[in-house]
Amino acid sequence: MTTAAGKRILLVEDDDDIADLLELHLSDEGHRVEVVDDGDEGLERALSGEHDLIILDIMLPGADGFDICRRLRQEKCPTPILMVTAKTEEVDKVLGLELGADDYITKPFSIREVLARVKAIFRRVEVDQEAQRDDDTIPIELGGLVVEPEKRKVRVNGEVVDLTSKEFELLLLFAKNPGRAYSRDELLDEVWGYQYSGYSHTVNTHINRLRNKIEPDPSDPQYVKTVWGVGYRFAEPDELAASES
Repeated sequence: MTTAAGKRILLVEDDDDIADLLELHLSDEGHRVEVVDDGDEGLERALSGEHDLIILDIMLPGADGFDICRRLRQEKCPTPILMVTAKTEEVDKVLGLELGADDYITKPFSIREVLARVKAIFRRVEVDQEAQRDDDTIPIELGGLVVEPEKRKVRVNGEVVDLTSKEFELLLLFAKNPGRAYSRDELLDEVWGYQYSGYSHTVNTHINRLRNKIEPDPSDPQYVKTVWGVGYRFAEPDELAASES
């Protein structure tokens, strides 16, 4: 990736007027913008891993934005995604978040708002990278679960578990803070960003998927516990030791 100034942005947008406007203003901010107007070509370019941000329209010829987002996360592409759409239905926003989008903006929008969202995404990436450099070289071992932050790898009883980006971030947050109870809004804030407050069902969906992948018995969780009336927490070391004895 590039440094703070001069990020590489892939803009997948089939509306020429909107694409030209975004390209102009993002370029004025010092970014290098590549514009693609077709979903299939956009997916191919996004999979190259050459970009610091993907701005992705939903309604596209060829693969739509949801398909592209889904495929990128399946392929473990970590590039942040800002989804842009004319749709306003909450179900579309929730679907975008659950597929792994980092932010979501609805047409019509102001250019200033788009630029602010882009800056916020880059700030979060820089903070995350700093945090990873500080303390993410040492694996976290809790019972039969091993989380390797630097490699973004998870093993359960020696077997590698395949997690999506958001599932991994949820698990890493829990594993770093065993015993701490998080509300759904706190998890949204920590993992997705403050602007998603109110989409608590997104958290529930990801927790269920995470449990299905790491728990010996998802119906009786060993690692990710429900705190009734609050949210969720990760089991403390003595709880895990007791469950294994």
